[in-house]
Amino acid sequence: MEPTFSYSTLDKTSRYEQFLHDFMPYIADEHEEVSVMANTTAALRQAFGWFWIGFYLVRDEHLVLGPFQGDVACYRIRKGRGVCGAAWSEATTQVVPDVEQFPGHIACSGSSRSEIVVPLIHEGTVRAVLDIDSDTLATFDDTDRKYLETLCKHLCENLYSN
Repeated sequence: MEPTFSYSTLDKTSRYEQFLHDFMPYIADEHEEVSVMANTTAALRQAFGWFWIGFYLVRDEHLVLGPFQGDVACYRIRKGRGVCGAAWSEATTQVVPDVEQFPGHIACSGSSRSEIVVPLIHEGTVRAVLDIDSDTLATFDDTDRKYLETLCKHLCENLYSN
């Protein structure tokens, strides 16, 4: 039986801790990038219910749309453009309380109001970014940053260290 990642009765910190506890063993023996990313987006959507969750993969000079859950999205993003491009070029997590206030924001969906983008960094190189959008303002904070960075660190170890 496949796990269910539903923690609606828990506070945010407890939800993340339980999610990491349950999800990391689930993907530990799988190293196929697309498969792991696909299940990661599905599990995050089950656990947190965000509007859009997906990966963009570094391919040459673009971020290219990878596995996601949500509405149709942009196919390619140039380095430094929008929130995803900034996370890639700066190799840092971007937490945006109001996407309308982010210079150069790329509006793939008019429903997006706030966003967090976490780079997956392996051996000093950004390999992909995890992009999460919310349809409400100021959804993401330092708790999200901390736990999503932990998740992305584990994903990198699982996907790119073998």
